[in-house]
Formats: sequence, structure tokens, C-alpha cells
Amino acid sequence: MTVLALPGQAQEQAKDTAAAEVLEPDWPIDTLGRRTPRGAVQGFIKSIADENYDRAALYLNLDSTLDQKQNGAKLAHALQRLLDQSGDIIPYSLLSDTYDGREDDNLGPNLDRVGEATVNGEEFDLFLEKMEDEEGGPIWLFSSQTVQRIPEVIEETKKPLADRVMPEFAVETKWNGVPVGQWLFLLMIAGLAYAASWVITRLVVFILMRTWRKAREEHIEGIIHAFTLPIQLYLALWLFIATTQRVGISIIVRQQFSQLTVLIGLMVFLLLLWRLIEVMSQYLERRLTRKRNQAALSAVLFLRRGAKIAIVVFGVIAFLGTLGFDVTTGLAALGIGGIALALGAQKTVENFVGSVTLIADQPIRVGDFCKVGDTVGTVESIGMRSTRIRTNDRTVVTIPNGDFSSQRIENFAHRDRIWFHPTFGVRCDTSPDQIRYLLVELRSILYAHPKIDPESARVRFVRVGASSFDLEVFSYVLTSEFNEFLEIQEDLLLRMMDVIDSSGSSFAFPSQTIYLGRDTGLSEEKTQAAQEKVNQWRDADDLPLPRFSPERIESLRNTIPYKEKGA
Repeated sequence: MTVLALPGQAQEQAKDTAAAEVLEPDWPIDTLGRRTPRGAVQGFIKSIADENYDRAALYLNLDSTLDQKQNGAKLAHALQRLLDQSGDIIPYSLLSDTYDGREDDNLGPNLDRVGEATVNGEEFDLFLEKMEDEEGGPIWLFSSQTVQRIPEVIEETKKPLADRVMPEFAVETKWNGVPVGQWLFLLMIAGLAYAASWVITRLVVFILMRTWRKAREEHIEGIIHAFTLPIQLYLALWLFIATTQRVGISIIVRQQFSQLTVLIGLMVFLLLLWRLIEVMSQYLERRLTRKRNQAALSAVLFLRRGAKIAIVVFGVIAFLGTLGFDVTTGLAALGIGGIALALGAQKTVENFVGSVTLIADQPIRVGDFCKVGDTVGTVESIGMRSTRIRTNDRTVVTIPNGDFSSQRIENFAHRDRIWFHPTFGVRCDTSPDQIRYLLVELRSILYAHPKIDPESARVRFVRVGASSFDLEVFSYVLTSEFNEFLEIQEDLLLRMMDVIDSSGSSFAFPSQTIYLGRDTGLSEEKTQAAQEKVNQWRDADDLPLPRFSPERIESLRNTIPYKEKGA
């Protein structure tokens, strides 16, 4: 409850801080610190710790009757004993630190609840009420209604348990207004509370794991273990607070430890959130990895980092607020310096927006092989600020997400087939019929190969170059795996080299040849064979140019035994 009250308290303080900035009061400083409820309680506790009960009486709203005026110090001492035995005061960080007090407690503008006490089995609230001093400024005092309940218990109080069980010297020796024995007793209670909470939580978890079948499931077991330590700490804290009040530990000690208990409670709450985020993200990671859902996996990793950063930011603000720092003023300053912050953090914001774009649009995922700008490699992680890519040289390139999302991204992991498109340059003395022969045989290889898409396959005589006749091959290999593509490409290139050699021609070189001797020229035998083959196609009216007929393509389909030995 204390942790959940912190955001509302901070919001209320923000309103009061803004109002105080608009209207600065001109009242003189109250030397007793009674201008705010928090200051009044702190001043009263300090006065009774110093055993200055005359000063402590100045924090009580005493009636104008002579009896109460004369017995003010006794009433202050009696209030201390009441709080020691059966009372409690709200931690300082939850008390209002403004002139007007809390405005959201439905108690009116001049009344604030600061604690509770029990008298004869009847529990009642302790209130502060706002009064005016001689200068007309506000001061907060324990209300007359609260003071009226004090005389009833002056004679009823008895020595606390800690004083009864400790040695006499530990009771008589005091430190900070409290017997040393109570400080020692407090340490014993803390140790026992932690030990008891450890035993209770371990016992409950053991019984739960033995009796509840679902507790053995992966995600349920993870959640149970995530709750174990925070519940253990919270239980120890609750046992410590309840025990110190019941055994009569002085309100001075308890109030000084109240800040620590709030901080521990806040830490336990943040620890629980952190462990739940860790457990759930790890569970989702394992499931998504098994399903190979890289997009969702990237989103989980990104959201886990974002949630942890949010926990850290919230924790720092809450801790500073609990320690008494005016965090609302700092947050308000962010609005005033928003432009400067935006300019100074422009790259950070740009990288964050870029990471959100990468997660939402999903041009790449973790594990994808891609090209970003001049960088080629496998995506290893997508963070809130940058993306890491493992290159083929096994180096890691880190690219800010702002730059990453604005560059041209080529994702090789999403292709369903791979483009095969070599260009063969044959010698310029190759005859037209040899060219026709090459066109037919090279196309036949593409149509006959089981790993080539026949719909896209083509071979065309595209140009007469300065030193070669160029034949362009265009086709798609039916695979998305690059290693398999290299095997298929190797097989196709070797087969096509055999066809070029069998045509009687050869590859051209981009150079000039100076003939100093008698050139043997092209092979007359192979040239004649190629011409005879073309003449046969022409005589049979079966020359498949400019294109193959569907029947001929169908007859050639899958007639090449791929990966044949010696192919």
C-alpha cells in the first residue's frame, strides 16, 4: 500500500509545488518547523528524542484552560508513551510537505491524518490541524481531539517488553533518546523476521510444488520462483513492522526506520516487476525460438529492454522522492527545458524511433542474412539504440537504428529463389549456325534441369561486342539456400562449357590478337557438325528459334539427371 501510494503522493506534491511557485508566502520561518504536516511530525519526534517535552508540547493544540497549559509537557510525554505502546505514525515520505496539507483525503482543508493508536481496545486516528500563529502564518499541531484522548492512558501505560527482558544497564543507557536495549532488540527482531519469512516461503513453495500439478509446468514454475524472493522480503518487512509495534519499540526508533521500510517495500515491488519481466520474456523466447518466429522474438527482446529501463527510471524517481528530494520540481524543469532536451537527445530519440520502426515494419529479423548500405552479414540483435550485424569476416558491425532504418535494406532471407544470369562471350569468328546451335543447346540445358524454373528460363544473343558475341542466360534456380545455389550453378556452368566446346567455338578474350603465324582457325570438323545439326533442324522445320514450342519444352523437362556422376 505504501508503494502504491507514492505516485499519488508525487502528483499531489506536484500540484502544491506549482501553486507555491505562483504565490510565494511572506510568512517568517517557524523555528519549530510546523508550517507543514511533515515538519510538525519531524519536530515532535526530535523533541521527544531530545527529551525536551516542553518543546514537544508546542506541537500540541492545547486548550486555553489552565490545566492543559500547565500539563503540556506531561501530555507530550504521555503521547510518546501512547505511540510507543499502541500507536503508529505514517512514514515521513507519505506526509504532506505543503502549507495546506493533503487535499485528497476528504478531511477538509485544515485536517490531516498522520497515524493511529489504540486505547482500551478502541482504535482511533491521530490528526494534525492547521492553526494560525501570531504572524498569521499556518502551523500544524496535533489536534485538540487527539490531545483529549491522551489523559486516559497516562496511568495505564506500562514498561514495554523490550525494557522488561533486557538487562538493567541496557535500559538505563540511552542513545538518541532511546534505551540501547531497544536498538539491540530491534536487530534481533529483524533477524528473526527474515528467518521466519524464509522458512514460511520455502515451506509454501515446497507444498505448492508437491500438491499442484500445474506448478511443474515451465511458465508456472518460473512465475512461482519469481514471486518467492519478493514475497519473502515483503513478509519479513511486515513481520518486522508488526512485531516492533507490538513489543513496544519506541516510536522514535520506528519512525527513523520508517523511511527504510518504505525504501525496502519499493525495492521489493520493483524486484518483483523485474523478475516477472525476466521470467516471461525467457519463456516467450524459448517458445518463439522453437517456432522459429524471429519477428516476435525481436519484439520480445526489444520490449524486455524497454520495460527494464522504465523500471529503473521509475525506481530512481521513487527513491529520490522517498528520500525527500523534490522530484516534481525536476520533472517540471523537463517541460521548461524540453526544447534543449530534444536538441541534445536528438540522436537518441532518432535511434529509439528507428528501433520502433524496425520492430513494427520488420524489414529484417534476428538471424536474417541481409545487406545494409555496404554492410553484408547476419543480424545478431536489434536493440533500442543499435543493431548488430555479424559480417562474413566474422566481425561485428554496430549500426545506430536511426541510420539503419533510413538506409536501403536488402534482405536475402526472404527470397524464394536465386537468380542465375551468366553472360558468355564467344569468339567473333563463330558462325551464325554455331550461334544457333549454342542457343538451342544452352536453352535445352535450362529446360531439362530439374532445379531451374522453366517459365523464366531463356538464352539470348544480345550483342556483338568489340571482341566477342555475347549470349545472355537468364533463369531462376529453385532454392533459397545459397550453398545449394552454388552447387547448382557449378553444375550448370560446367554443362554449358561443354556445350560451347562441342559447338566448335570458344570463349573470347577482351584483347587484340596479332597473328604472326598461320592460324589454324576454327575446327572444320566441329563447325561442319554444328552446321549439319542446324541444317537437319531447318530441313525438318524443327529449328526452335526464336523460341521453343511448349511441346518441345515439355519433352525436355527433367531429362538431365542432376548430380549425375561426372556431370
